[in-house]
Amino acid sequence: MYAPQEDTALLSAALADEPLAPGAAVLDVGTGSGALALAAARRGARVTAVDVSRRAVCAARLNALRAGLPVRVLRGNLFEPVRERSFDLVLANPPYVPAPGAHRPPRGAARAWDAGGDGRLVLDRICHEAPGMLRPGGVLLLVQSALSDPGRTVDCLRSAGLKAAVTQRQRIAFGPVLRTRVEWLRERGLLSPDESEEELVVIRAEQPV
Repeated sequence: MYAPQEDTALLSAALADEPLAPGAAVLDVGTGSGALALAAARRGARVTAVDVSRRAVCAARLNALRAGLPVRVLRGNLFEPVRERSFDLVLANPPYVPAPGAHRPPRGAARAWDAGGDGRLVLDRICHEAPGMLRPGGVLLLVQSALSDPGRTVDCLRSAGLKAAVTQRQRIAFGPVLRTRVEWLRERGLLSPDESEEELVVIRAEQPV
């Protein structure tokens, strides 16, 4: 299960800036502990949260119960449990860390961050599937690393007909996972020799009315 970190805080700040009508339908995909789902529920939204991890689903349900918030938490792979629904807002903090051994699917806790050799194993799926989950005027808020090509995310979402742009950026120190991969990332050309921080970005994409 993914514990809230800097990327969760950055996406939470973007959520706080987003107009959200009472009763709006919100989906938090890859919810982890449910932090973003709870933040949306506190604003009066009708929130559904999804995660592939059983442990995350249990944690999110327990956290919602403790907070006294009506969040529906489902187990499944990305949008599969809600395929027939549409939403006013979709929140996504997917795995986005480039990983060696991309031919092997991530297992265990690494599923929360490892995302193939280019970091886009899940991002590309979200780019292709999220537009179909948005109502007219609906918004996708997504956080990712600059290491996994935000420009490609923006281009893909625009190709699907959404208005998309990077709206927030934050530089943070390398975490434990990236510290073990610095040399590999430099060999791949994803990090320059003098880089010692990671840039996180929030991408906002809106479905035209």
